[in-house]
Amino acid sequence: MSESQSSRDPARADIVRLIPALRAFARTFCRNASDADDLVQETLMKALANLDKFEPGTKLKSWLFTIMRNTFYTRAKVLGREAPGVEECVSGDSPMEATQEVQARVREVQRALAKLPPHYREVLTLVAILGESYESAAEICDCAVGTVKSRLNRARHQILQELGEE
Repeated sequence: MSESQSSRDPARADIVRLIPALRAFARTFCRNASDADDLVQETLMKALANLDKFEPGTKLKSWLFTIMRNTFYTRAKVLGREAPGVEECVSGDSPMEATQEVQARVREVQRALAKLPPHYREVLTLVAILGESYESAAEICDCAVGTVKSRLNRARHQILQELGEE
């Protein structure tokens, strides 16, 4: 995008600046980096195609996260109906055991996160990792602020329990 284009359309420039946050959020839905990138790309295509529907004065980041969340769940429904094979297939990534203590701990945390129900993982990522407010997370997840707080608390407890810290 040229500088003259971004000065004419500040929303497009803001979207570009939010791509790293979108990629991080996509990783909460997709274990595979390639699938996460595809989700980001589809989110960006939908956002740019519907930029005229974005209401100025509202949070662009929340709008994009909501598009991503809805896109993921729509995709999951379709794949659930059209699943051609088993979840773990031969072409999947095979995990490699880490040799360093820190890397091993990272893998433990990743496994613990993967075991969380999707709605817990989503709230934990939004609030604890991406730094979204409870209100913003509630808007993105289309639920009450109290529900966000409850899910976050349960997610933290499950992670700690899974890691043997509780």
